[in-house]
Amino acid sequence: MDVEDIFCSRVRMKILKTLAQMGELNVSEITHKLGVNYQTTIRHLDKLEAENILQHKKFGRIRLYKLNGHSPKARAIQTLLNAWKEPDVQSGGEP
Repeated sequence: MDVEDIFCSRVRMKILKTLAQMGELNVSEITHKLGVNYQTTIRHLDKLEAENILQHKKFGRIRLYKLNGHSPKARAIQTLLNAWKEPDVQSGGEP
């Protein structure tokens, strides 16, 4: 999957932002926070996991997802999201 495919999906970006902020969530929590249905959430989580951006662990039937800290892609996304939420500072009074 190309970088454009990751970033062009509003749902995937919301998943990434939510997990970057919250750390680790189960599928139902992600679904609730995004306001989308379960199958849509699973489909996007599977794509992000296939790209090694997310990882999950299972506790019975519950799957907990988080950003994969060992993935260069996940670390780059985390850095991008962190930079994006920092306030812009204009230098030298330029517009």
